[in-house]
Amino acid sequence: MTCGAAYAVVEATWAVTGTAVPFTPHIRYSPAVQLILAGLAVAAGVACRATGRQLGRPGRTAVGGALVLTVPVFAMGATSLPAYVVTLAAGSGLESATGLAHVLLSTAFTAALALVALSYRRRLTGRCPRCGQQHAGGHDGPLVHPGATTASRRTRRLAYLLMCGLLPWAGVKTVWTLGGDALGITAEKWRESNSGGSEVAKALAEVGIDVTVLAAGLGFFLLAGLMYPWGQVFPRWTLFLSGRRVPRLLPLVPAWLTALGLSVYGVFLIVYAPLAALGMLPAPRLDTDLGATLSGTLWLAAFGGTAFGGLGFALLTAARSYAARTRPVCATATPPEARPPDTR
Repeated sequence: MTCGAAYAVVEATWAVTGTAVPFTPHIRYSPAVQLILAGLAVAAGVACRATGRQLGRPGRTAVGGALVLTVPVFAMGATSLPAYVVTLAAGSGLESATGLAHVLLSTAFTAALALVALSYRRRLTGRCPRCGQQHAGGHDGPLVHPGATTASRRTRRLAYLLMCGLLPWAGVKTVWTLGGDALGITAEKWRESNSGGSEVAKALAEVGIDVTVLAAGLGFFLLAGLMYPWGQVFPRWTLFLSGRRVPRLLPLVPAWLTALGLSVYGVFLIVYAPLAALGMLPAPRLDTDLGATLSGTLWLAAFGGTAFGGLGFALLTAARSYAARTRPVCATATPPEARPPDTR
């Protein structure tokens, strides 16, 4: 598989040349880990090649095991994609070009592996690897796409309820940008701590908009697109794209990848904050320059957990519905209009 070979070559080159590739702002991938990732990429590529062949039971087990193992490994490398997007959107510059390259490679490779794994699973269960339906005839005919629909009321209610988790976080950040004090931190101290930010971030703060709140707004835009017809057919304001069908993966891939990192991080913060308050986990390091208190820091962690987790799970909910409502079928299978309506 070309994507796996490219990933392996890049990771091996970085390992041999000693190129620094950050995993987090304070942790870098070691050359040994990079070589392991390169080896896993080769194994995943071989497994992808093998999915198109007739295999015995041991071979199917090996291929399935390789895909199950490698997909989450490379997905972990893509979880910081939202952080890079927010940083670049705020005009704060690029902290690490190699870090961004690694995240983009991991994102592309994860998406490719997930699609191959889904196709392989369908083939093993006797379904069409493209559309997932059971039908006679070949699997290389034209696809029939369903019409644009709105997500069910249950899906919309759940997504909006989860999005309410953003309110405490956005409220605190807005109070600071408007000059108020919250969680033991004054607006002056908060502005001093962000004085090194970009001019765009400073300009937004002057009108009471925090850049992370703006990023959450972009997440809500993606969420709405997943639930309403304009996320399936380009609306009028897209000019020359108006009326054209939106490629399914265009909103699904960023939704899945963004939701993965946000939901995991959100759950971690929600669990960590009360346990740290009870002394069952180490307390967070306090920012003395900011004047932060322990209680204020833990409350902010909890608010961040509900915000990130809420947005992440809302995107997962909407993406699941979008994937079901937009799934095409082969022309030789049952037309989409005859299928049972989606209730998600």
